[in-house]
Amino acid sequence: MTMPKHWELHRPILEHIQDDGEYTTKDIRVFVINHFSLTESEATEMLPSGRQARLVNRILWAKQYLKKAGLIEKSRNYFKITALGKEAIKDGPQILDNDYLMKYDSFKAFVNGSNDKDKHREKTDNEFSSTDNPDDTFEQAFQEINDSLAETILEEVMKISPVKFEQMVIDLLSKMGYGAFENAGKVTNVSNDEGIDGIIREDKLGFSLIYVQAKRWEVNKVVGRPEIQAFVGAISGKDGRGLFVTTARFSKQAIDFANQRHIILIDGMRLAKLMIEHNFGVTTKQVFEIKALDTDLFNEYQDE
Repeated sequence: MTMPKHWELHRPILEHIQDDGEYTTKDIRVFVINHFSLTESEATEMLPSGRQARLVNRILWAKQYLKKAGLIEKSRNYFKITALGKEAIKDGPQILDNDYLMKYDSFKAFVNGSNDKDKHREKTDNEFSSTDNPDDTFEQAFQEINDSLAETILEEVMKISPVKFEQMVIDLLSKMGYGAFENAGKVTNVSNDEGIDGIIREDKLGFSLIYVQAKRWEVNKVVGRPEIQAFVGAISGKDGRGLFVTTARFSKQAIDFANQRHIILIDGMRLAKLMIEHNFGVTTKQVFEIKALDTDLFNEYQDE
């Protein structure tokens, strides 16, 4: 199932805790996984920062919004439903999204950044999304920036000659940790490459090899099954694995055939995103640090 948004958790959480019991975030995580039938991979998927699971992040924002609306209250590491929370279950709509929470003055003040709404203007619909929390908004902006950068990278790559492109791919693989020692990767002789553009030795003695096909083709070109078959033929009988890298894109038939023959395919956009991920051909423009509460520290100061 698709990962629920934070606002999709509001009503299920309230209904789950309406027995007046005290609950922890861990309790709610177990409930949400079962309620939404999430797979293990969905439940453990990390945010791009790699520092927090996306599911936990959504639960924490749901708790934050419910608390700001006065629908739950927190006591130490536990939280419980309030009278307002029970009323929301009874009288509120099926989906208690952010627009609904705006009916509560405390939540409206939270959104507007002040408890004194007369001194600060209210945010417009364009400034406050009823569906996204700040982490989701930041992640979306981050993704859009990287998508735009990937397109720009691909444009620059297309200016490189086909021969230099082969060397660039070998250098990128080295940066990624494949054959991470001196002279581990090499571009084959152009006049006698036999359909293999490069070779990566993953160990110094050459027991494990990666055969690379690197083609700088037009980005709109569709690479079909015949090209992959030709590459498979080129490495047939050789002791190693195959990697086909191109600035173009692959047809479904090519992808299916490559999967059958255990050939790894990297198209233009994936190539550009790998370059971003491994800081190859890019520089860091700006760094934002997003802080989170260190509950372990504050637990040390709690009374026994």
